[in-house]
Amino acid sequence: MEEKILIEKIIASDRNAFKELYDTFSSKVYNTLIGILQNSEDAEDVTQEVFIQIFRAIGNFKQDSTLSTWIYRISINKAFEFLRSKKRKKRFAIVKSIFEKEEVEEPVDFLHPGIITENKERSKILFKAINKLSEKQKTAFILSKIENLSHKEICEIMKLSLSSVESLIFRAKENLKKELYDFYKENL
Repeated sequence: MEEKILIEKIIASDRNAFKELYDTFSSKVYNTLIGILQNSEDAEDVTQEVFIQIFRAIGNFKQDSTLSTWIYRISINKAFEFLRSKKRKKRFAIVKSIFEKEEVEEPVDFLHPGIITENKERSKILFKAINKLSEKQKTAFILSKIENLSHKEICEIMKLSLSSVESLIFRAKENLKKELYDFYKENL
């Protein structure tokens, strides 16, 4: 279905149109989120939040970008909102644990679903390194290298110039090289 017609039908509360939108974009949203959140349960929860926001906000979509660009923006914003919220809760839990002698929950080991079994250990190390990047570097790197989006698409999603996106990806690669070099140097 043409994008403009799909949007109009969703605005008119057509359930089949929204289902079509969900079927088209849910795996892309989930894969983007799991790359950022690095936890499948969190990615599933935030995927649902993304589609709830899409449903509520589709009437405000100005169509100055493609629908997929708008959905990626919502996904990325929701992912980083979730991470900021999780950090606040973790800080609160640490303070609370001082007084109540409870242990703070450690992060779960993360494996991206697209990673082959032999590469699981390497992927854990890679995603831990990706997690240390700034939000913008992490977003640009994931969209480029994991989601395989073009630099032009990343520019639209992140609302940045081409040179800014290229710079973010370059710096992300350099930071990852350094982080991974340091890790392998220490562990060989």
